[in-house]
Amino acid sequence: MPLAELLSIHVHPVKALRGQAPREAVVEPWGLAGDRRWALIDDGGKVVTQRQQPRLALAAAELLPGGGVRLSAPGRRPLTVAVPDPAAAVSLEIFRDKVQGVLADADAHAWCSAYLGADVRLVHMDDPATRRPVDPAYALPGETVAFADGYPLLVTTTASLDALNSLVANGEHPAEGPLPMNRFRPNLVVSGTEAWSEDGWSRLVVGEVEFRVAKPCGRCVVTTTDQDTAARGKEPLHTLGRHRRIGGALVFGQNLVPLSRGTVRVGDPVRVTG
Repeated sequence: MPLAELLSIHVHPVKALRGQAPREAVVEPWGLAGDRRWALIDDGGKVVTQRQQPRLALAAAELLPGGGVRLSAPGRRPLTVAVPDPAAAVSLEIFRDKVQGVLADADAHAWCSAYLGADVRLVHMDDPATRRPVDPAYALPGETVAFADGYPLLVTTTASLDALNSLVANGEHPAEGPLPMNRFRPNLVVSGTEAWSEDGWSRLVVGEVEFRVAKPCGRCVVTTTDQDTAARGKEPLHTLGRHRRIGGALVFGQNLVPLSRGTVRVGDPVRVTG
């Protein structure tokens, strides 16, 4: 894979909200710096995502120096939210994981609740080094993750998206394609590979940073949500169900765990080392 390179980087400061595409990002043990360090929870303490609230796709979060965020959404005035004092910790649940987060201030809760028309609170993960371990079935000792679905990073490839879009075009719902990469909300997008070659990866080096490939990424209803309109369709899940069912999951992309620290940059060479 000598010509493979990092095409784009994506950081989502608030889980489920629109993120940013910086030219470079620092890789920490639990993911890209600033990625998914914030999340919304409902009145029962469960994390809220586009699964329950597809309109979150239309809201955006800009990462600010120091870890705060600037929130924006249709019909709402932007709001700047500072990193909260760790004294305001609260228990929450994310995909059956019980973890601790720190509540943002009341203005943030009010802003998010008014936008969604539902009672939600904004929380920050103050210490991702200790708060939430990676799924032990696929983790090495000490690996942790912030508010991502389960793993520190997700990598996808343009070749596999092209192949998937070809399948969609020849399937039952061709009008829904071609699908953009943002349906899959990756952190790293790689170009210059062969379609589905990532199925065989176990180690990956991007620029100066090495990653372990933990497992294929099982996909959910969020991928059927148009990230520009919040409307839902049937693709890509219909086509993934026919062509990309692995171990009972509909898969696209690979979950990564960093094995080293460093900075990744758009244009970095990508090498498969295992």
